[in-house]
Amino acid sequence: MSPGHAFQVVQVPTWLWLARSSWRPVSESAAVGGVSVTATARPRRAVWSMGDGSSVICEGPGTPYSARTDGMEPSPDCGYTYRSASGGRFLVTVRVIWDVFWKGAGEVGVVPGLSVSANQRVAVREVQTIVMR
Repeated sequence: MSPGHAFQVVQVPTWLWLARSSWRPVSESAAVGGVSVTATARPRRAVWSMGDGSSVICEGPGTPYSARTDGMEPSPDCGYTYRSASGGRFLVTVRVIWDVFWKGAGEVGVVPGLSVSANQRVAVREVQTIVMR
């Protein structure tokens, strides 16, 4: 999540992303008694539960935030803007949905919708400015 402060700010876009290295197909094979099976898991989407009752669905890993980015610019593909302060910390959960394709013993198949998740507590604060003349 970004920007990478100790907290997020109300009305400022938050960028959401996962490491690109984790967003790739993973294959494994096993053989027993002359029968082999290969399974390939492919990430399909990330579902972010933002802790305030809202969810964001992203069809890819998201774009990493860069310090060169304007802080008010929203993510091009995976982001969220909090509308209220957390009054503590929100529990943000990301759930990655995977489809597993397998083949072996002359058969093929798919196991759709397997998921893994991770979470993080995030403070969301309101920042006010004072204009002096």
